[in-house]
Amino acid sequence: MTMSTFDYDLFVIGGGSGGVRAGRVAAESGARVALAEEFRMGGTCVIRGCVPKKLMVFASKFGPATGEARDWGWEMGDGTFDWSKFRPNLHAELSRLENIYRTNLARPGTDLYDARATLKDAHTVSLSNGQSYTAKHILVATGGRPFIPDLPGAEMGITSNEVFNLDRLPKKILIVGGGYIACEFACILNGLGTHVTQWHRGPQVLRGFDDEVRGHIAELMLAQGIDLRVGVSPRALERCDDGRIRVIGSDDHKVVVDEVLWATGRKPNSDGLGLEDLGVEIGERGEVVVDDYSQTAVPSIYAIGDVTDRINLTPVAIREGAAFVETVFKGNPTKPDHEMVASAVFTQPEYGTVGLTEEDARAQEPIDVYTATFRPMQKSFIDRQEKALFKLVVSQESQRVLGCHIVADGAGEMIQLAAVAVKMGATKADFDAAVAVHPTMAEEIVLMKSPTRSD
Repeated sequence: MTMSTFDYDLFVIGGGSGGVRAGRVAAESGARVALAEEFRMGGTCVIRGCVPKKLMVFASKFGPATGEARDWGWEMGDGTFDWSKFRPNLHAELSRLENIYRTNLARPGTDLYDARATLKDAHTVSLSNGQSYTAKHILVATGGRPFIPDLPGAEMGITSNEVFNLDRLPKKILIVGGGYIACEFACILNGLGTHVTQWHRGPQVLRGFDDEVRGHIAELMLAQGIDLRVGVSPRALERCDDGRIRVIGSDDHKVVVDEVLWATGRKPNSDGLGLEDLGVEIGERGEVVVDDYSQTAVPSIYAIGDVTDRINLTPVAIREGAAFVETVFKGNPTKPDHEMVASAVFTQPEYGTVGLTEEDARAQEPIDVYTATFRPMQKSFIDRQEKALFKLVVSQESQRVLGCHIVADGAGEMIQLAAVAVKMGATKADFDAAVAVHPTMAEEIVLMKSPTRSD
């Protein structure tokens, strides 16, 4: 099959951030591009993830802020949150963003298909509307989906996909899981006035993150009134006569709630695409196995984003999509850079992180650890006990900052700037040389002079 016989140079399966970036940039470079999306353009991030979640984070902060405002001297009542007013505004914003995605893709001439796509062979895509198209290159960017455990009554629960579409805000909810999604929604719903119980089967929340930070955030969540219980998981769900859900725990503890939210992890969305039949390798978790250039075992098929289960972050998927276009369509072989990727967990307060945890760094080499834990001025003035945490993990030999961790209001904003320095290989002396901006919380990052502990 020669290039002239292909319908397209590139067919992208999946309209999330990574697939859209790859499709748009390839089309702008002159390639003939098509993209198929079975649900809504924008993918998990825009429609069911980062964007609506962050908007709910913003909304959830106003409730606790009213109490703090009174302590600052403002005359105001408690107020109540009106979900029926917030939800239509949320969905209007998501529709606006989806239209932007469609417009940006269509402008350079990309053909869009609102249909599910599967692979017929290494160069042929079949759509659920009955159409089939050939392409020289196929890019799988189908993302991931929530994992729901297999136990009696599990279908009564919802996932992060459905939480934005609830008809009403639950008065009581059980959140199952201890990852960042579980902890974020626990803080969000707690802030909106829902009574939140959170169960996590492990010994501490936020597995994979820095241990000291994990404990710090757990304490903050408990102090906010979240009923966080570790070492427990659901055994079964039962429907009560009044329509609520009774959940029986592994320790026989029972709780009755209006909703159960499964936040028990995510899986790559690779099922039913026909990949294995073509010789594409699928890993144990369902991830599409790719090389450093996002190419699968079938030369014409590539994959990027969460379906590859490398680093499951929207900006990473976008970088992978751009690197794919550089490699395949611009003759510039480019590996996506997965080193020193910053991220934020939008608990309240937020957690921003870049680089190594203390545990991972110590396993690698001797280190010095610098920490500062304190009540920010805004909290101490009104006698709030909430503490911020700043932490630097430093190589003893090179004095490079190997990891930076911040738990504080605005930590997501702060870590983006700190990530530039850490990515460049800044040393502790480079941090010390920067003059503090006073009075701010962020100044602590350049004021920690002596190690809290060393190897």
